[in-house]
Amino acid sequence: MTTETREFQAETRQVLRLVIHSLYSHKEIFLRELISNASDACEKLRFEALSRPELLGGDTLGVELVPDAGAGTLTVKDNGVGMSREEVIENLGTIARSGTRKFLEALSGDSARDAQLIGQFGVGFYSAFIVADRVTVLTKRTDSEGVCWESDGEGAYDIQPHHKADRGTEVILHLRDEDKEFLARERLEHLVRKYSDHLSVPIVLRHDGKEETLNQAKAFWTRPKQELKDEDYQAFYKHLTHDWDDALAWAHHKVEGNLEYTSLLYLPKRAPFDLFDRDQKHGVKLYVKRVFIMDKAAELLPPWLRFVRGLVDSQDLPLNVSRELLQNNRTVEKIKSALVKRALDLLEDLATGKPEAYAEFWNAFGVVLKEGLIDEDAPHERIARLLRFRSTASEGDAAGVSLADYVARMKPEQKAIYFLTGDTLAAARNSPHLEGFRARGFEVLLLTDRVDEWVTNHLREFEGKKIENVARAAADVESAIETPDKAAADSAYKDTLERLGKVLAGKIESARLSGRLTESSACLVAGEHGISLRMARMLKQAGQNNPFPMLPILELNPRHPLVERLKDATGDEAFADLAHLLHDQAVLAEGGQLDDPASFVKQVNKLILEGLSSKPKILLG
Repeated sequence: MTTETREFQAETRQVLRLVIHSLYSHKEIFLRELISNASDACEKLRFEALSRPELLGGDTLGVELVPDAGAGTLTVKDNGVGMSREEVIENLGTIARSGTRKFLEALSGDSARDAQLIGQFGVGFYSAFIVADRVTVLTKRTDSEGVCWESDGEGAYDIQPHHKADRGTEVILHLRDEDKEFLARERLEHLVRKYSDHLSVPIVLRHDGKEETLNQAKAFWTRPKQELKDEDYQAFYKHLTHDWDDALAWAHHKVEGNLEYTSLLYLPKRAPFDLFDRDQKHGVKLYVKRVFIMDKAAELLPPWLRFVRGLVDSQDLPLNVSRELLQNNRTVEKIKSALVKRALDLLEDLATGKPEAYAEFWNAFGVVLKEGLIDEDAPHERIARLLRFRSTASEGDAAGVSLADYVARMKPEQKAIYFLTGDTLAAARNSPHLEGFRARGFEVLLLTDRVDEWVTNHLREFEGKKIENVARAAADVESAIETPDKAAADSAYKDTLERLGKVLAGKIESARLSGRLTESSACLVAGEHGISLRMARMLKQAGQNNPFPMLPILELNPRHPLVERLKDATGDEAFADLAHLLHDQAVLAEGGQLDDPASFVKQVNKLILEGLSSKPKILLG
């Protein structure tokens, strides 16, 4: 039999090195990962046997642990689906995932943080090299010849045919001398009880000629809730998700009646690196009558709940259900509706009972939950109550402000809920648009997620209060910050504003005096019926056309020295220079980009030099 030596894929070599070095302090995790893979192989065979019952025969599916002290090996064996030669190369020689490069870029060198990412990435098999200096894999599918794969985890692996007679996979770990502790019966029993007691297939230890089943071998979610402890739920969560951290919260429900199913939903603590990867599928696992059907059934939860992990076990769906059937199935729609309600119940309980834990959730997944406000079929009112925002009144509040909290502390004369969007929190806090609202003591919500531009177009009011953008020329916004002397100022600046509109034609719709500015010289505001300036920039960056193309309005602060100087400018060139300077300053304050940065620099330098020349020189004696 010929042996072929193949190089590991470049990304696989990187991941192997990271697994071996980053997870050295988590050695025992390897057993959980290998047993989990073996259990999955049994589940896959059970699924394939739905259409080909002969695959199972009379076998009882299960996992075996075989320690051999003489050879210094530990074997993890299953009689599951097995692998063909092509599958061995695909699964063990490459990490064929679209997010591999993004995953590697996310690694920081901090072993504790990287361990979390590695767990999320799901590189369970490679954890074998934490304790083994050589790993041999013998595997066979029912209809193909056996395959032997072997590697020391460095740069290459050997692959050759093998005379393996029975279906399934054996992972043989040639343990390092310092890791022979994992051959001890007591150690193996403890680890199986700790990490894998919840698996539905039996885990049998073959030791000294004896066989001992180490787990309950009963599907975790079918066990009575009163029997289960928090640590049991956490252990199952880690098996289910390959996350190495605990879940924040979970909900376990069994429904009986016209519709019969069990659901177990979890809220993770941290966002996976591929949460926003469009090519990556998200969703809960689907079982039918305890038979594993689908790993990520996206049809059971809407995309704005894609952070929810867990499973659904239905008694009503057919065993041969496909994705096509899931998309047009009334039973699935009823289950989905119930799961949405339970997920929101879980979030509301967390927000009410454990606000610190909810703040942790919000910081990880809030931007995804906001997407629900764009979904026409979503319960907008419930989602709105779960939103959290930074605001001008909560600089040190990591948890953020809820809309209900905001409304409860609104001033009696305040008519609306005010917000401002910005590229960063610092940019939003320092925006000139806030000056008039700060002067009146009105709180303003500060929104910095890109999705906020779409969210605020759909969320128009809360508890009867309109939600208004302080950077718009809306009548409600203007009336909140109108100043008593504005009429007189309008009269004094009438000619200046008309002149300014002509000089800046093509850049602004019009110019007017502002009631919102107390310190800054100028700002740009969106028209009452136009989209926000930030939204327009985002569409431009994405190469899309603005569906509502409207030029912004330039507002001037009549009490600012630069604006007063503009009014007094007699020469056309001096007026134009100041006009363009004020406009460009307003663009920069908005986070926009200048069409001609060099001209702006020249104008600023000219202004500075004029200012310096007007001051008396200091004589040094």
